[in-house]
Amino acid sequence: MSLPLLNRKLVLEAAVRTPDLSGGYGTAWQPLGTLWAEIRAGSGTARGANGLALSRVPLRITVRAAPAGSDARPVAGQRFREGARVYAIVAVAERDGGARFLTCHAEEERTA
Repeated sequence: MSLPLLNRKLVLEAAVRTPDLSGGYGTAWQPLGTLWAEIRAGSGTARGANGLALSRVPLRITVRAAPAGSDARPVAGQRFREGARVYAIVAVAERDGGARFLTCHAEEERTA
């Protein structure tokens, strides 16, 4: 297995509850740190429903591993930000037997 090319600078963010002054709460995103990553697109899928075309391309984002419990270790439910682009982390797994790298399975979030 070849080493990943960590050439993309991503900001790891975690969701934080914030009061909305109406008795409820909203969600804000707090930066946890910057990680260098390799981003690879997976196999895309396309389908149609009610005259709308829907497409999805899963991403595999590889970063250096960090100890479990560290703020620098991504977990599902967090996200990466690269400028205006946002990648929601769906799952995280160790990439290699030596636990040197993590693979984050993600999807790009897009607003219409």
